[in-house]
Amino acid sequence: MNNIPSVDLADFLSDDPKRKQKFVDEIGKAYEEIGFVSLKNHFLDDQLVEDLYAEVKEFFDLPIEVKEKYEIEGLGGQRGYISFGKEHAKGKKEGDLKEFWHFGQDVDEDANLPEPYPDNIEVKELKDFNKTGMQAYRMLEKTGIYVLRALAIYIGLDEFYFDKWIKNGNSILRPIHYPPITTEPKGAVRAGAHGDINLITLLMGASAGGLQVLRKDGEWIDAIPHEDELVINVGDMLERHTNNKLRSTIHRVTNPPKDQWHTPRYSIPYFMHPRSDMPLNCLEECIDKDHPKAYPDITAGEFLHQRLVDIGLIKK
Repeated sequence: MNNIPSVDLADFLSDDPKRKQKFVDEIGKAYEEIGFVSLKNHFLDDQLVEDLYAEVKEFFDLPIEVKEKYEIEGLGGQRGYISFGKEHAKGKKEGDLKEFWHFGQDVDEDANLPEPYPDNIEVKELKDFNKTGMQAYRMLEKTGIYVLRALAIYIGLDEFYFDKWIKNGNSILRPIHYPPITTEPKGAVRAGAHGDINLITLLMGASAGGLQVLRKDGEWIDAIPHEDELVINVGDMLERHTNNKLRSTIHRVTNPPKDQWHTPRYSIPYFMHPRSDMPLNCLEECIDKDHPKAYPDITAGEFLHQRLVDIGLIKK
């Protein structure tokens, strides 16, 4: 396998049971083998993608003193602006070569959450930034719901098992800017080797290459989707919940060749989180004599807090 498998959401959405099952089998097998797929026929249209990238580039082009006023203390980086080098991969000290923004959930009034989420931060200088960001958030959330429905069927759960946990979930849309590299990085890369925290991640096509995925045999391969595809991978929460049946694969964003250091890179992942009160206990459907329970019981909220400490966004 020299690239990640490609799947077509139109198969799952069709009225043909065989096509639907084909999608379930393809994505389930891919997530057992490598933990990544590229997905076509999602709910993001080309115009929305174009508009969002334009808004994101305009935001990151703002003067640093303007951006920094949107970096709010006490939020653990969960909303607004996070400045250059603040986040690092688990176990690393070097900050990643990136700055980013976080859009979060707009919660229903009757959500009955155990703890409230921070409010989204409004960017006053760009009138369409927040509106465009939240439109993309909703379309990525809709896509993710169908992916999780397929995975529920694959695992042997009710198709709609994840729906109640995703509704009002603590998902994050993260536009990232990797600026041009101007001096030799001392051990730092654009994003160090890591697994994602959440259930699944949906990544809009990056403006430059660099995303690599670690195969089972220890080889790094480039993840190269077609222009109209999303890259979607399993996160640590789903790996844990499925008792390692579905794989949260280590991945990284490498620095470009030196002759391309002057090129900035933009990417926009959507980290799909459940409500914080979702139990991530290993599912009975994924436990047997060959696969004993691998993890102690924990909630999504507890797990998220642990990992935000690990990557430097929350201090102990």
